[in-house]
Amino acid sequence: MSYLLGWIIPLSGVILLQAATAAEANDLFIRDQTPTNVCPPPVLSRLKRHRISSGESLESIARQYNLIPATLLGMNPILRQNQIAVGQEIVIPPYNGIVVEIPAGSTLQEIAQAYNAQADVIFEVNGCQRQPQLVFIPGVNWTPGGPVVPAKAVLSGYPLPAKASVQMGYGWQLHPTAGRVVFHSGVDLIAKIGTPVLSVGEGVVAFVGARRGYGNLVVVNHQSGKQTRYAHLSEITVRVGQNVPSGEILGKVGISGQPDSDEPHLHFEIRYNSELGWVAENPDPYFTVNREQALGIRRN
Repeated sequence: MSYLLGWIIPLSGVILLQAATAAEANDLFIRDQTPTNVCPPPVLSRLKRHRISSGESLESIARQYNLIPATLLGMNPILRQNQIAVGQEIVIPPYNGIVVEIPAGSTLQEIAQAYNAQADVIFEVNGCQRQPQLVFIPGVNWTPGGPVVPAKAVLSGYPLPAKASVQMGYGWQLHPTAGRVVFHSGVDLIAKIGTPVLSVGEGVVAFVGARRGYGNLVVVNHQSGKQTRYAHLSEITVRVGQNVPSGEILGKVGISGQPDSDEPHLHFEIRYNSELGWVAENPDPYFTVNREQALGIRRN
């Protein structure tokens, strides 16, 4: 699943009104302050693309745009792996801040309180959108988020029978067909229709069925507040409440829902449970740890 920048987008980690309830306050705030003629375009519609040149570093690129390195790390997960390659494109926001996903049922006030920010500022810089899914919060510095993957990871498997090529990675990406920069909440692994889809860890099936852009979806909850999602399936072979071991077949690869490409693939997500709900995180570190474990590599 990816979110096009024509409308607002959500990720991970308030104006206090004198109203009867928080819900009423939120509604009044939105109703009274939505003059579209005074709201600037959303920050996420004004991202620039920067192609890395020879000799550039994270710090030099940040200075060029009057940003701090943490902002670039937050917007470009690939940079967190110390992979700065000549010719690689990264996205540049107009000023420092982070992108946050708003879980279903959460309000802008709750997001603002969680990040010690002002709801009216968040509302305005994101184009006065009524119900954004992703918002840019200015002035908040990105820090490495989500639990650290332990030596023996809770999620120790791989979602397909064999390692697959990545069609679209996690984070800010150039959409393969729309030609716009989007936020992609998981990783798309190329596979033939009918390829078995496997649980990456022991857990309990929390959801099966059709879900908007996901198409046919299986959601598995794991220990340590982890959740995995397997989307665009052609067939589902498990039921809600079923205990599944690592490697259990959950369904088969398909093209249901609204995939980002016509090429068959599995859309796979890892999320962690937070105060704001299930927040997407980058699956790459899990795959890296799993490969190292298979090769007997140990980190110091």
